[in-house]
Order: sequence, then C-alpha cells, then structure tokens
Amino acid sequence: MTSFAISAQRTNSSPYSYFGVGEEFNPLTIEQSAMGGIGVAFSHYKYLNFTNPAAYANLRYTTYSFGVLNNDLTVDDGNVSQTSNATSLSYFTLAFPLGAKAGMSFGVQPVSTVGYSLFNSVLDSNGDTSEISTFSGNGGVSRFYGSFGIKITKELSLGVEADLCFGKVDNSIANQRQNVPLATKFKENKQVRGGSVTLGAQYKKQLKNKLEISAGASIKLGNDLKVSGSSHTYSLSFTSSGSEIIRDTLSFIGADGIAKKIQSIDGKYRLPTKTNFGIGMGKLDKWYVGVEYENQNAIETLGFSNTSNLAYNYGTSNRISLGGFYLPKINSISSYWSRVTYRAGIRFENTGLRVDGSGLNTNFTPIDDIGISFGLGLPLKQLSSLNLGFEYGKKGTTANSLIQENYFNFRLGLSLTDTNWFQKRKID
Repeated sequence: MTSFAISAQRTNSSPYSYFGVGEEFNPLTIEQSAMGGIGVAFSHYKYLNFTNPAAYANLRYTTYSFGVLNNDLTVDDGNVSQTSNATSLSYFTLAFPLGAKAGMSFGVQPVSTVGYSLFNSVLDSNGDTSEISTFSGNGGVSRFYGSFGIKITKELSLGVEADLCFGKVDNSIANQRQNVPLATKFKENKQVRGGSVTLGAQYKKQLKNKLEISAGASIKLGNDLKVSGSSHTYSLSFTSSGSEIIRDTLSFIGADGIAKKIQSIDGKYRLPTKTNFGIGMGKLDKWYVGVEYENQNAIETLGFSNTSNLAYNYGTSNRISLGGFYLPKINSISSYWSRVTYRAGIRFENTGLRVDGSGLNTNFTPIDDIGISFGLGLPLKQLSSLNLGFEYGKKGTTANSLIQENYFNFRLGLSLTDTNWFQKRKID
C-alpha cells in the first residue's frame, strides 16, 4: 500500500514546482494581473506593459514601479490538505519616454520558483511504515530585461525586448527503509542560464465619440535554457533533531569505465516560439475591455540522462484572458472614489505540463489553471498610484493521484510617476 502526504511549502511555489525549472510566472504588472492578464493590445501614457514592448511607444512619463505578491495556497490530494502562506517581490522596473514617439523600460522579474517538500510513505501488510521517501527543492530563475517601443505611424507601433535569465535550482530525494541503519540521499545542484528576444506590434485607431479600438501581437522567439551542475548520492543518518550526518558518498561507474562520486549535469530546456495576440476597445482614462490568446508548442528537454523515465512531460500550452477597467471620473474634485480605477478579469490556462501520478509513466494528465481577479488603482499625488490586485484560482486536479491547488493571491504595486527625462528645455 502507498500513501501520499503533503507538507507546508517553503516558498510561494506549489508542489508542481518539482517539475522542470519550477513553477513559471507570467510577466505581468499588478494592473495586468487584476484584468485577467490582458495587455498585448493595451497601451497608456503612464502604465507599464510586460506583455508587449510596442506599448512603450505611447509612454509619456518616467515611471518607477515595483510589485509584491502574497500567496495563500491550499493543496489537496483528496485525503489530506495543507495550507501555506508566503510573500515575494514580483518585479522592480523603470520606464521612461524617449522623445515624443518612443519609450524604454528595464528591470528585474522572477521567471520561475522552486519550493516544495513532499513525502511518500510505503506501508507493509500490517499497516506499518516500511519505507519513507522525501522530495525537496528550492531556488528559482530570474531575468533582467530591456524593452524598447517606437511609433512608426500615428496608429502603428513596434517594439523589441531582450532578456537574460539566470538562477539556481537544488533538488534532493532521501530514502530510508525499515531495519536499514543508514538512509540514502540523492542531491543535485543546477545552474540555469539563457536569454530570449520578444517582438511586438500594436495598432490603435480613434473612432467617433473618442472611442478607440486596438489590436496587438507579440512573438517571443524560441530559445534554450541551458542547465549545468552536478549530482551525487550519499549515505547518512539523522540526529534526534532531524539534522543530517553524512557517512559516505557513493560511487558510480561513468561512461569511461572509471568510478566517480560526482556526476555532471549538462542539458537544456528548448522553449518554442510563444505567440500572443489580442484586441480591445475603450475610451482613454474612462474604460477599456480586451481579450487575448496565447499559445506555445511543447517544451523539449535535451541532454538529461533521466528524461526517458520521468513521470512528466510537456504538451502545447495556451491561455485565454478577458478583462478590463472602469474609471468613473479621472478629474473629480468632490469624490476620491470617482478617481479610483476598478479592474476585473478572468483567465483560463493550460500550462502545458502533463503529470502521471500513477507511477507507470503511461497516463499523463494536463495541469490546468483557472483564475478570476479584480483590483483597484488608488490615485496618489500627481499621476502616481497605489495598485491592489486580488485573484482566486484553482490549479491541477486530484484525479490520477495528483494534487489540486486552491490559491488566493494578493498583489500590491506602487507606480511613481516623475517628470520626463531627455526633454530639451525651452526656457533655461
């Protein structure tokens, strides 16, 4: 008999961060997250946009911005549930206009995080525990990016973004059996490096009654995340407090026939081209509604020695988002709440990850993610704002011996708007 239990998460990642380079984050601002993740067709004179670099062509003010995420997570395997809470920095970025027809942004964002601690117990015929395996991991991948957008015509803007990804991921598996004095632990330390380029375009046309329609598209070109590092297996015992006492590092026979204690890791995750396009309509500083669709083919794993025996693989991923905002009266003097921006949205996502919980590596279940969100943009002095975002969602399923997550995300962001840079003074 086999039972599966879950322990509290050590970071804001889920148990699904065990796979690949961890749980992936979509590059979104607090404002975009509150609108279901839309943004490829949206641009504004003071708001940042992490989805489409062409949007910076419409930026007219220097903006400093950062975001914080608080994640309340409940994981359930159908028998046992566990709750955790964690807070992390979502992004730190700076954007500024370059003249009247261009803009630029650069900053730091997380790409993925790893933070799981799972236990697998095997019971004998008497119902007593005969074997325990512990799976744990931590770390993550971040990126430094730079974006540039420029107006080609009054209605058409183009943009380009380049980023550099870097990070470290540590994974381990410990196994201890009944009547065996020493436990065995496998540990691997991986360094992740890579880079990517994203191209974007936006078209915006003003109709009668100040109504605007917009369309946008972005293409993130295919790229590789290179993974290097080492792994080793060793025997150990535990103290009464749970600390490890390492006894001996076990050897293995390498491809050259020589006994070794450390095995090198040299592989890569090949990320196919990701496309995103959407449409929207609205009135400037009054209301906006948009819908977008994102798609990416299956991620490939290359060079890893154990890829043929993994309990997971990747399929095509896609996302559909619908959302928008409403601003009652931007220049209201009598009512502060009339100057507040109200946002809402909904998101349906197939993450592309497919997991087999049966252990047979033949029955893979897609991991889907569904979320609804809303938020507030609270105006501060001048054009600065304090942005709040709330999201409730469900990820995964308890079918096929898997885990279902119910999460509530609270996001807090501050956008500080300053005077324009690179502007020639008319009067000195």
